[in-house]
Amino acid sequence: MAGALAVGAAGAAATGFGLPNGESGGQAHSDLPPQTGQVTRQTLADTQSEDGELGYGSATTVAGRLAGTVTGLPAAGSTLKQGQVLYRIDNTPVVLLYGKLPAYRVLSPGTKGVDVKQFEQSLHALGYRGFTVDETYSATTATAVKKWQGDLGLPKTGTVELGRVIYAAGAVRVDTLKVAVGDAAQPGQALLTHTGTSRVISIELNVSDQRLAVKEAAVSVKLPDGKTIPGKITKTATVIKPAEGQNPAATKIQVTVTVDDEKAVAGLDQASMVVGFTASERKDVLTVPVAALLALAEGGYGVQVVDGTTTRIAAVQTGLFANGRVEVSGDGLTEGMTVGMPA
Repeated sequence: MAGALAVGAAGAAATGFGLPNGESGGQAHSDLPPQTGQVTRQTLADTQSEDGELGYGSATTVAGRLAGTVTGLPAAGSTLKQGQVLYRIDNTPVVLLYGKLPAYRVLSPGTKGVDVKQFEQSLHALGYRGFTVDETYSATTATAVKKWQGDLGLPKTGTVELGRVIYAAGAVRVDTLKVAVGDAAQPGQALLTHTGTSRVISIELNVSDQRLAVKEAAVSVKLPDGKTIPGKITKTATVIKPAEGQNPAATKIQVTVTVDDEKAVAGLDQASMVVGFTASERKDVLTVPVAALLALAEGGYGVQVVDGTTTRIAAVQTGLFANGRVEVSGDGLTEGMTVGMPA
């Protein structure tokens, strides 16, 4: 835009259209511009396309809290839901439950807090009853836990030891295994990674393109076969990519997109997609080529209206810039007018 305005301003000065104060009121001149454009009425949209990768989103690492020997692991690519065994240590299960807060302490009668409520919500969802779902681990909670432990083949202690459950926001897809059956496990050791179960498209944007990363905004997705389907932005995050080789550390905007109809990508595993973003849109507005803008001497912008063999300067207010055109408004400006574009 700055380049285009500079061209316009330079052209105005060269051809006598850099007007002094009070001379943008429409006086006619006979100097014709070397090029012209049209005032059009249209929908103007600030759009941009970026490459993305189809996958299952970023992976989360599961670090164990129990020491022992790894005796059971899920298959990579398998899907696990709440209540299912994520892995086994010394042939005892570590169970997947739903929640956003990671387990960080032992739960036993008398324990209070939001982590208690989160655990009780999962226990209730698995069908165990007889207790109140609240922030207090009561004796009735312990009774329900003993039944749950018995069903899992664990000692019926009524206490949930640290490391016995792993929380995730929902069902997970096992991405990679970091250990093998028979390996020794230590607290804090990475055992596996998991992702969500839905296919998503991941895009990495420069910080200068942050205007595109608006959660819930609609996007278009071009598939490898050329078909275009709708989608939306479901997640954005600012990340710092560490230095790699001669490339310095850089700040990026990570964008996650889901398609409206997941069946459209059901046959694809990992593939490149082209995602079309619309940062802003103005409907039914007058526009001119950006190169037609003139910087007026008294401030603001104008356009050189060409009428037959004469020209005049009309002051305009600018709006959205996109795709080489700019939204304009001003007295006497109408669709179909011809405007000059100074060389």
